[in-house]
Amino acid sequence: MKIGFYPGCSLTGSSREYKESILAISEKAGIELVEISDWNCCGATAAHNLNKELSVSLPARNLALAESDGIEELVVPCAACFNRLVMTQHELNEDEKLKSQITEKLQMPLKNKIKILNVLQYLEDYFVPRLEELIKKPFEKEVACYYGCLLVRPNQVIKANRWEDPMSMDVIMQKLGAKPIDWAFKTECCGAGFSMSKTEIVGELSGKIVRNAVNQGAKAIVVACPMCHSNLDMRRPAINSYLKTKIEVPVMYITQAIALAMGMSEKEAGLQRHFVPVSFSVNC
Repeated sequence: MKIGFYPGCSLTGSSREYKESILAISEKAGIELVEISDWNCCGATAAHNLNKELSVSLPARNLALAESDGIEELVVPCAACFNRLVMTQHELNEDEKLKSQITEKLQMPLKNKIKILNVLQYLEDYFVPRLEELIKKPFEKEVACYYGCLLVRPNQVIKANRWEDPMSMDVIMQKLGAKPIDWAFKTECCGAGFSMSKTEIVGELSGKIVRNAVNQGAKAIVVACPMCHSNLDMRRPAINSYLKTKIEVPVMYITQAIALAMGMSEKEAGLQRHFVPVSFSVNC
């Protein structure tokens, strides 16, 4: 089985463990993720703040390239990339004039009909029905499933179920054998693109998220967004400074949790790349 794949910039750089883990679990499940040829940056997080036409053209080119590759379904693991691609698809379908302008500028045809899947939708469609046969080592840990801002917003476009209290990641982790905690910060902002320019803001916002997860008993925070992972993991010194205490709860991608549950090693899952050590392993 072949499905289109748009990694985006983060998965080829700072969050390459996310790419490694999604490719690993897909291969083991018999799914080939086919990367879009000659893809470009989607423009997140700055383009839509600076230039409207550019912010639409960048994702639109990726959609046009995917169409030219014969792709009908496109997996976009990065939540920011997913948001930009799905919002562009929505805007172009709602505004025929804008669509004509963009396609003329791109000099590429664009039907704009590709089904775009975020990582949770991909897992729901292609892994959840088969998890029982795929799981080798249940992931028996208390986890905080953190969705962040972009996987479920804006609800008018994403149409997520229970967008203020989503449960899809919780359901997947529960099927892996984990115990998702009930907590208050699963869709709160981690500070997003302020990670470089306003680290103290990230420390405060992400600190509240980490503190609530730990207070509710989480042994790990599970994410599906490179930016969320970066802010909760790499910015832990700023978080600890804000909280005035050292918190060591690890942060991991849901694809890494699945990789471990499927019997892969911590290295195969890319856990050695994290700033906060993942100091536990799943039960045999």
